[in-house]
Amino acid sequence: MIPLFKNSVSCSIRVSFRNRVLRQLSDTTRKSIASKIQEAPVVLFMKGTPEIPQCGFSRAAVQILGLQGVDPAKLKTHDVLENRELREGIKEFSKWPTIPHVYVNQEFIGGCDILVSMHQSGELETLLEKAGVLVPEYQPDEYAGPAQSS
Repeated sequence: MIPLFKNSVSCSIRVSFRNRVLRQLSDTTRKSIASKIQEAPVVLFMKGTPEIPQCGFSRAAVQILGLQGVDPAKLKTHDVLENRELREGIKEFSKWPTIPHVYVNQEFIGGCDILVSMHQSGELETLLEKAGVLVPEYQPDEYAGPAQSS
């Protein structure tokens, strides 16, 4: 008879130890992430790039931010697949287990599921408007056109 309980306890101790080791965020990584969050009013940590997302959730986050009208000049993205330390570190920094991560004005908003929910409820639009990160709407009355020479 094989003592299954003994093996499962041993296995769970190894997993627990491994998770603790992986969850220790270095000061260097913490400072790097804090700096990245300050690079723009909207910061997206994603898998891939906006042009070539590498997962459906990252693609959805990019699409939602686009649908909301976030000004590309006010959006900074970081591909977590390029840097394992960033990929694991952002999860610990935000205390959120999955990618993508969205920050608005240095405040963690959430991942894809939260973004979708906020988009559907209208809460995201309100948040982004208050943050001043949307592309200004075209106002035809305010635009006089090119200067005309006499």
